[in-house]
Amino acid sequence: MKPASKRVKFAVLGGIAGGIILLFLLFSPLLGLVKHTYRTLPYYGPKEVNGPGDTTYFQVPPFEFTDQDGAVLGEERVKGKILVVDFFFTRCSTICPRMTTQLQQLQLQLTDEAFADVLFLSHTVDPEHDTVEVLKAYADRYQADPSRWQFVTGAKEDIYLQGADGYFLAAREDVMAPDGFLHSEMFVLVDRDRHIRGYYDGTNSAEVGRLVTDLKMLLKEEKLRDREAIRS
Repeated sequence: MKPASKRVKFAVLGGIAGGIILLFLLFSPLLGLVKHTYRTLPYYGPKEVNGPGDTTYFQVPPFEFTDQDGAVLGEERVKGKILVVDFFFTRCSTICPRMTTQLQQLQLQLTDEAFADVLFLSHTVDPEHDTVEVLKAYADRYQADPSRWQFVTGAKEDIYLQGADGYFLAAREDVMAPDGFLHSEMFVLVDRDRHIRGYYDGTNSAEVGRLVTDLKMLLKEEKLRDREAIRS
């Protein structure tokens, strides 16, 4: 069997190249129609559908508490921030140490400038014991950066109401609960517009990993939304 001549080889190669070019010409008009898509996070809480493409989502109500440095922490200080929220108390001997350690690790993990607007917000459910001084010592024990992680106290009724009506989490005194207080193990992800976008088991490393993934998705979502706002 004679080897193929150079002319035949060139013809075959030319035919292949021509086929590729033809396919490109045929499908290139469709390429402009293809848009990159990504999954957006859900919205939690009550919502009101006003019309097609117009939905009003639940927003966490305004709040005002006192942080571990004795300063007021309210809407002005969290404006423009993405929040990771939890409830705890310093005398807790069950789930709190695990939850706080998870937040400590998150603080160390999310050091990139992209996470500069992420604020961890931990509410004590035992404000009568967890004074500013007690919270400060607790924050120092876990090496909390006060620019990124706030421990807050306030009137007991306000904290419990914020837990129940603001984040839909248990947060109250309960004589039947370990250490006398009942609170959720969940971390709550809240976007810049105060919409709740996710819940995660703060005692579970895999769930906290999912929080990190969702946090990155939320940052991307808000960046794209900002670009669209500028264009419009």
